[in-house]
Amino acid sequence: KSPRGVESQTSYIFFYFAVFQVNVPKTRRTYCKKCKKHQPHKVTQYKKGKDSLYAQGKRRYDRKQSGYGGQTKPIFRKKAKTTKKIVLRLECVEPNCRSKRMLAIKRCKHFELGGDKKRKGQVIQF
Repeated sequence: KSPRGVESQTSYIFFYFAVFQVNVPKTRRTYCKKCKKHQPHKVTQYKKGKDSLYAQGKRRYDRKQSGYGGQTKPIFRKKAKTTKKIVLRLECVEPNCRSKRMLAIKRCKHFELGGDKKRKGQVIQF
């Protein structure tokens, strides 16, 4: 009979590793709103686009920063999260459709797209 604390600690460690390593296949059969049926979708990871220099906020900020007077706006330094939420970009492979949509999944430290699948009971070769 083992102490209760040890069991919960080992299960927590297993949970930690299970959550933070995600491997997603490059294609997925899922519902397409435009086709109104399940279709194969190409999966890619969403990336933020480059910030526009001509957005209203950026123009206002640059105008305020110019000249003497140092930093005018607060710079945020109290970051709490260590990971970002992963967002998948799904694109329908139907030639006439090609509709795209986003699908957010949970937070993870390690994200892999189309990596090798883990096999149970297989020997690791170097």
